[in-house]
Formats: sequence, structure tokens, C-alpha cells
Amino acid sequence: MKKSLSLILMLMVTSLLTAQMTKEEMDNIRQTNPLVMQWLTPYQTPPFDLIKTEHYKPAMLYAIEKAKQDINAIITNTKPPTFENTIVAYEQSGKLLDRVSGVLFNMNEACTDEQMQQVCQELSPILTQYSNDVSMNPQLFAKIKIVYDQRDDLKLTTEDRTLLDKVYKGFIQNGALLKGQDKEEYRKATEELGILTLKFNQNVLKDNNAFVLNITNKKDIEGMPQYAIDAAKQEAQNRKMKGWAFTLDYPSYSAFITYCPNRELREKMWKASNSVANHNDTNDNKQVLKDIANLRLKIANLLGYKSFAEYQLEDKMAENPATVNNFLEDLLNTSMPFAKRDLQAVQDYANQHGFTDKLNRWDFSYWSEKLQNEKYNISPELLKPYFNLEYVKNGIFTLAGKLYGLEFRENNEIQKYHPDVKVYEVWEKKSNRFMAVLYMDFYPRASKRDGAWMTSFREESKVNGDEIRPLIQLVCNFTKPTKKNPSLLTFDEVTTFLHEFGHCLHGILAESVYKSLSGTNVAHDFVEGMSQFMENYAYEKEFLDLFAVHYKTGDKIPQQYIDKIRAAQQYNAGWLSIRQLFFGELDMAWHSIEKSCNQDVIAMEQIASNKAELMPMINGCCMSTQFSHIFGGGYAAGYYGYKWSEVIAADAWAAFKEKGIFNPEVATSFRKNVLSKGASKKPMELYKAFRGKEPTNEAFLKQQGFIK
Repeated sequence: MKKSLSLILMLMVTSLLTAQMTKEEMDNIRQTNPLVMQWLTPYQTPPFDLIKTEHYKPAMLYAIEKAKQDINAIITNTKPPTFENTIVAYEQSGKLLDRVSGVLFNMNEACTDEQMQQVCQELSPILTQYSNDVSMNPQLFAKIKIVYDQRDDLKLTTEDRTLLDKVYKGFIQNGALLKGQDKEEYRKATEELGILTLKFNQNVLKDNNAFVLNITNKKDIEGMPQYAIDAAKQEAQNRKMKGWAFTLDYPSYSAFITYCPNRELREKMWKASNSVANHNDTNDNKQVLKDIANLRLKIANLLGYKSFAEYQLEDKMAENPATVNNFLEDLLNTSMPFAKRDLQAVQDYANQHGFTDKLNRWDFSYWSEKLQNEKYNISPELLKPYFNLEYVKNGIFTLAGKLYGLEFRENNEIQKYHPDVKVYEVWEKKSNRFMAVLYMDFYPRASKRDGAWMTSFREESKVNGDEIRPLIQLVCNFTKPTKKNPSLLTFDEVTTFLHEFGHCLHGILAESVYKSLSGTNVAHDFVEGMSQFMENYAYEKEFLDLFAVHYKTGDKIPQQYIDKIRAAQQYNAGWLSIRQLFFGELDMAWHSIEKSCNQDVIAMEQIASNKAELMPMINGCCMSTQFSHIFGGGYAAGYYGYKWSEVIAADAWAAFKEKGIFNPEVATSFRKNVLSKGASKKPMELYKAFRGKEPTNEAFLKQQGFIK
């Protein structure tokens, strides 16, 4: 009787997971769709020249069917479950699906259009349904559990054991133990959630692109840096406008809000930037984000957790909401006196220079920049000529060579998804070993979301003895070159470049067996430490001397400028700290709810951010409606990780400062024990192997100027 019941279940599951396409349809896609055909390109890189938007949906459907066959092979295997035929087989399933989705969803962020966005919306519930079918498959989970229950008797490496634990726990966290109505509720919630997160990001992009400030009176921009004026002139010409056009893309917005002398126009720009997706129109995200938060709570509740934060933090370094909230609270209390001091200093300076009002949000950057320039005699206009993007890139490449022996060779034969993109092969010089392909995409465009990020088209792994090296993507939004000047970076943009390149190194140097444990696939409150660590180099003469020369004269950046950069390192540290803590508090507020939230979004944000605010809220403005990190990305209940990681980064930097910022012994240890290991061990174990101890707050607090 048990055998008969088991056979019936087997047939039911197999029926669920078998192909819905006909053989003829499958054959046609396999033979004609460039996304699923064999990639006869250098390093099997995506053949972007051949891929069209209409290829994505059939390719994804085909890849899902192939992934189902992989899962069926595990389910129907009549041999006893083992680590190899169950856990490793599951880890290696869906290779084609990983490949196709890696291209589609990265392109949807970096080079999208309405047709692609529609495809993603259509595919999202299908992908979620497939994921749920796998994670809630009773037979598959039963096999995984058999292997897991034998874990102490198996001869597993540390990485094998980590994978086993991750797979087993991942199935439980994705509904494997749910039954009946709970299982159906979970399916429905996850499918809705996938659609809503895509919609959130699309609304932000559309609303961001909808705004442009066209200025025709030259007096309104007098005193602004020439690079910003030139870029705005070029933007206006591109849009067939007279005068100058400023947008909400970061280079344009940042220059305008910092230097525009016209206070009314600064207010208009600030309000536009801080009310994105909050206009009660088709792009409005207030109901979207409430639905996302409530669906996440529902999923957490179904899985036995009080809140989504409790669910999300269980396998992070922080482990639970109480630890995160205490961390944010302690750092907020430490930062607040310094933030108040920073604000008062800017207010006093503004008043001394004829400003008679109380500072508002669109005034702070303007007057703060003037104070900084007077205090340290430093400004972006002074520094930008030394930060030609091409020089900065070469300097960062040289840094990677000094630390890790890497070499970057541009390859114009590798196909690009946009003409702005540059592609490099990454090699280890000493061994002449190929390490990765690196795509670098630097400039804003309407098809790209704002911000800067690193991702990959393919993870590093080892399969059947063959090494699979990663395909890494670095995306930024730096000022485009104009007819007069090359792309010149602000100092903040130099640190952004270093930050994202730190993530790239984490991926490039990966040496894992399993892709799900490779590179940056580590806890969010650890991964940012590897990128924030790299920012420290921006303040070091030894690094700046590698590349920082005037783009016209070729003169090295003067020592006095470097001294000024270092002197200004702690400027507004308190103010900037509470800004980041505000984001962390807001994130935790939305994801710590324990009952469905029907509260007004603006009111919710005001309550959540009250402890981290030094200025009154502005009507119509809202961060939550554009907070893509948490509502459209992977940082839900994880934004605190930026500050958490700063502590780790500062402590790691102290190790380099002790022996030299290019010290090969320290760099080798950092690579061997941290960067190359991915998630093969718990983050603290990896860090202690490098540092010999757990990180402390001391280096971070000194770096910020909060203690001496």
C-alpha cells in the first residue's frame, strides 16, 4: 500500500513538473533563440548583438522547462539519496534558467524599455510559481532531509556542509513544511510579491525620467561649476530645449542642489527628487509599498515568524531584530551630538554670510559645500580635473594589480549591450590565469535606473572538475563626457567607484565549488564590508599618486590637495551618519510590523524617522516611495548592513594601515581568507581567519572622528 501511494505521488509530481511546451516548440526555440543556443562567444559571454527583447519570454519558458527536467531527474532517481545525487544535483540544476534570467533581469536594470518591463511583469509570476513548485515539492524535500539527517556521518568538506545546511534551511524558509491552505496562501503571496517589486522599480524609473528642470536665465546658474553647466547644456541640446536642462540623475541633481545660487530653484529640484513616485498618479508607489510590506509579513507569518525582519535576519550576522535595533540605536545616540554640531556649524556659517532664514533641506548641501570649501579650501571644481574617469579607472586597475596581482585587458571582440559599455578580461599576471570578464557601464541614460551597483551574468563555480569563471557587471551613473571635457568625477564619485569595484573584486577573486556560495553571495551585513573597505584608498597619497594627474596639464595632484582631502575626511561625519541611520530605521520600521499595515505611508515614515531627523518633514516628500533598495531590491530588513559593514571595513583597514596599504602579506591573507571564500563558512569565521580577532567599533569610531 505504501509503495502504491508513493508511486501515485511520484506520478502527480512528475506530471506537475513536466514540459508544457510541445517537442516541436522546444526544438524551434533551441535552434533559433540566441539566449538558449550554444554561445560560441569569447568565454561564453552573452551574444548581445543577436539578442532582441522578443527573445526573452520564449527563452525563459524554455529554460524553465529544462530546469523542471533537472528537478525531475532528482525526484525520479531510484538510488538512495546522497549528497552528490541530491544536494549537488539540486545546486547544479537550472543552469540555462540561471543564464537567461541573469541576462534579462540585469538588462531590465541597466538597459530596459517598456517592452522589456512588460516581459518581466509577465514572467515574474511564472518564475515564482516554478520556484514554489520546487521548494514546496514534498518528494524533493524528503530526499534533501534524508541527506541532511545523515550529515554528521557523511565525509563532507566545510563548503559541502555549508551548502547542505543552506539548501535544507532554504527549503524550510521557502515553504517546504507548509501544508494545505497555508501552502496555497504562500504561493499566492510570493507570486504577487514578485510582480509588485518589479512594479515598484518601474514606477521609480518612470517618475524619475518624467522630471526635467529647464533653465533659460543664465543668472540662475551663475557660480555653478563649469562641468555642471556644460553637462546641462548638452542635456538641453539632447532634449531640443533652449538653455540648460537638469534632471534627477545623480550627477545632474547633486551638482544643482549643491551649487545652484537660486534658492527657489533648489527647493523645486529637492522636492522633485524627494517626492519620486509620490504624486497620486499611475507611478505612485504608496499602495504598492504597503502591499509589499504586508505580503512580506504574511509570508513570514506563514513560516512561523512574527515579522519579516525576524524571518530575514535569522541567517545574517546580526541574527535578530533586537540586535539590529540596538545597533542602530547605539550608533544613533553616538552620532547625534556630532550631527547637531554639523548642522549648527552650517547654520552659523550661512547666517554670517547674509542668510537670514533657518536652513531647510534644500539649503544644507549649498551652504555646507561653501563652508567646507572655506574651511579646507577644497571643492569639486578644484579636484575634478585630477579625476578624469579614464585615469581613475586605470588607477583602480593598478591598485587591484598591486594587491592581488590582477591585470585588465580590454577586449573589443566581446559583445556589449550598449555602446557606452567597455569590456575587460581579468587575468592573474603571475600565473597567467584567466579570472573573469568585467563589463563597465558608467553613464546615465533613460533606460538605466539611478545609482551604482555590481552584479554578474554568471557566478564562479566548479562543475565536474571544470572551473567556471564569472562574468561581472559594474554599473554607475557618472557625468558623461561633453564636447569640451572628458568625464570628470567628483571625489564622492571616486569613492563610489572604489566601493562598487570592491564588490567586483569579491566576485572576480571567488574560488568556491558551488555557485550559490560564491563571491558576493554572502550575508548582506557582511558583503558591504568588502566594498566599503576599498573606499579608504581614496584618502591615501600612495594610491592617488598612481593616477591623479590634471587631465590638461598632466601635473600630479598637489600634496596640499591630498592633505585637504584627508583633513576633510571627517567633515559632516555626524550628519552623514544619521542620514544612513535614517534609512536603516525606516527599513526596520516597514519590516518589523507584526500586523497588516493600513497606515498612511507619510505618517508611518515620520514616526519611523523621527529619532534620526534634525529638520521638519516637507509636505509631499517621501523616501519610502522610492526606496528601491528595500522595496525593489534585496535589502529588505538589511539596510542596516551598510553601517554594520562599516565597522568591519574600518577594522580591516586598520590591519592594512599597520603594515602598509599595499602590503602583499596582508592583501594575500585578505584574499585567501575572505574575498575568495564567498559563503563557504560563516562570515565571522572568515573574518577572524584574516584578522585573528572579531572586529571592534574602535577603528570605525576613530575614523568618523567620534573618539580620539
